[in-house]
Amino acid sequence: MPGRTEDQKKELTDKIVQAVMETVNAGEDSISVSFEEIPNGKWAEEVYKPDILAKEKTLYKQPGYSY
Repeated sequence: MPGRTEDQKKELTDKIVQAVMETVNAGEDSISVSFEEIPNGKWAEEVYKPDILAKEKTLYKQPGYSY
């Protein structure tokens, strides 16, 4: 969802990179992180249906909402 600040994105990126490095013993050079902001009105069609519902068996963390 849109609305996160650049500082929030940078802080989250740092935490994701650190967690990946520690958890799977990956080098920082092999990790990339990107953010794609999807407006709320497009979330169901562009994300929820194709990436959550259609790939439900691959999710390790299910969302606490539905459409």
